[in-house]
Amino acid sequence: MGFFDFMTEDIAIDLGTANTLIIHNGKVVIDSPSIVARNRITGKIIAIGKEANLMQGKTHENIKTIRPLKDGVIADFQASEEMIKEFVKQIPSIKKKLFPPALRMVICIPSGITEVEKRAVRDSAKHMNAKEIYLIYEPMAAAIGVGIDIMEPKGNMIIDIGGGTTEIAVIALAGIVCDQSVKVAGDLFTNDIMYYMRTQHNLHVGETTAEKIKITIGAATEDLETPPEDMLVQGRDLLSGKPKQVQVSYREIAKALDKSILRIEDAVMETLSKTPPELAADIYNTGIYLAGGGSMLRGLDKRLSRKTDLPVYVAEDPLRAVVRGTGIALKELDKYKNVLMK
Repeated sequence: MGFFDFMTEDIAIDLGTANTLIIHNGKVVIDSPSIVARNRITGKIIAIGKEANLMQGKTHENIKTIRPLKDGVIADFQASEEMIKEFVKQIPSIKKKLFPPALRMVICIPSGITEVEKRAVRDSAKHMNAKEIYLIYEPMAAAIGVGIDIMEPKGNMIIDIGGGTTEIAVIALAGIVCDQSVKVAGDLFTNDIMYYMRTQHNLHVGETTAEKIKITIGAATEDLETPPEDMLVQGRDLLSGKPKQVQVSYREIAKALDKSILRIEDAVMETLSKTPPELAADIYNTGIYLAGGGSMLRGLDKRLSRKTDLPVYVAEDPLRAVVRGTGIALKELDKYKNVLMK
């Protein structure tokens, strides 16, 4: 067993719809967009991650960019497998080895996932030389990553807004008491912006540009204390077909995203209304924690706080909260064994 231990590498994976993150030896070694570019004719994968992301929306018919995960679950089995394999190969300390080492993995999955989808994740991992596979629910990993002591008999509420899904959960005694998984998240925000630009400005913008708008001037409310500068957006004019540029303010983006954010608010309210009274009392004192890339939307914390009348805290480095938690669970397997699923 000793020799086998020596040959085994531990990795924690946050397999996200938008980004895949991997922790190895306590460090984030991979932080890349979950996207692959494939040659249509040979079927070979040309690029993954950041490289493939730059190609998105700019391909000719022989190249196809694929996002293997949709709504937090594996949609394209083969592509997701090749993507993870490549990412694992890119880990510096594994790259150096002569033989591909056996792996011990912890992978996080959305809480609203079905058994079939769980099995897809497991099978993917098995094909990659994983000897031991543990799964952990995303809100649980996020809670550990934010720094909540999940073992205590105390209620905490965590909202993880990712690319494909928003996970809302109340956690106590190392378990999820009530949770809600809604398919309103970063990707939908991006689509809302594309739709808004098309209908209000007659401007056709691509996904990459829409995402840039979201990051640069995206907002959840129209009354920000420190508003971002207006942004110049280029795209194609729907009427003349010519390339054109328009100026967009954060207020417009707040309007564009309003409906989707309402749906997140409703889901939060519904989860709160299902929370047992003792835990509700705890949450009144501890407040709500936000994690995931979507929590970086300007004014979202304020807006949720207004809606729920509770303090809302955004995790530090929210993009990495989930993978941090997954990494901690992996490092202290014995402590967290009740949280992990074989």
